[in-house]
Amino acid sequence: MTERELLYVKTIAEERSISGAAKKLFMTQPSLSSCVQKIESALGTRLFQRTSTGLVLTFAGERYYQVAQDILKIYNDFEIEVSDINNLKKGRVTIGITVYLATFILPVVLPVFKELCPNIELAIVEKNSTELEKSLSSGEVDFALMHMLPHEESASHTNTDFYPLIKDPLVLVTKKDHPLKQFACARAGVAYPQIDLTKFADEPFVMVTKLQKIRQVADLILHKAQIHPPVILTTKSYETARRLACEGIGVTFTPLQYLQIFPGSYSPDYYLVAEEYTPYWTLCVAVQKNAYVSRAAKLFIRIVSEKYGANRIDL
Repeated sequence: MTERELLYVKTIAEERSISGAAKKLFMTQPSLSSCVQKIESALGTRLFQRTSTGLVLTFAGERYYQVAQDILKIYNDFEIEVSDINNLKKGRVTIGITVYLATFILPVVLPVFKELCPNIELAIVEKNSTELEKSLSSGEVDFALMHMLPHEESASHTNTDFYPLIKDPLVLVTKKDHPLKQFACARAGVAYPQIDLTKFADEPFVMVTKLQKIRQVADLILHKAQIHPPVILTTKSYETARRLACEGIGVTFTPLQYLQIFPGSYSPDYYLVAEEYTPYWTLCVAVQKNAYVSRAAKLFIRIVSEKYGANRIDL
């Protein structure tokens, strides 16, 4: 049963004649009669019978009419709902994001988005970058806010489109007045001094786990610097690693962007690392290739790019 077939039978039942229904449907009478005959033939039963007062429904016709009413109402309601979704009056956006990114991005972006779209439901899925890529592939999230490694920017990606927002440097974290501070070089107009990373070849490091992108970036930095310092402790928490570095347990790396979310109760020294070691990762929006992206999701992505990107993203 197609939508038009349902409409044909419903209209004939209400008009009680083929001619009256044909006029209402802007069809010729023979064409409508032919359509009804095909419907009855496919069903194997008559839907109408002629009487002196016009066409009336058979028992099967009455059931068809009731079903037609119900289904056509569902069609109509769905069209209204889609219109509301397209006009940002309702809908749902499922956002994949890493825990630390959520901490400083969502409080900035959500108020703007909710003011523009107060009736759009938001669902937040917090995972690490590796898990978020799986969530994208499975359709669990509409898009993801995550980081890419330096070499991933130029790589070909089979299932995901990445839209870079901004490069975020990693800084080296040490306890206050670390003995190697003497090798730091301050530069005018730069918040933190730069330090020769090779001086830390024998220093103990506190790292996050190898499954985390930040660890992968850190390992690449050390590899490019051609040093292999001992890793004395591994944790899943950037903040734990930073606090341990503050206490002199070891040194660590942390993203410059994350410094704004760390509490001020711990005050280590931060150092920039030479560009030759590509000491950064890139904040990006990740979208499954060829996937439908709703207007609401596109708006959220645009707001994020305006707040945090070098260029505005319009999907």
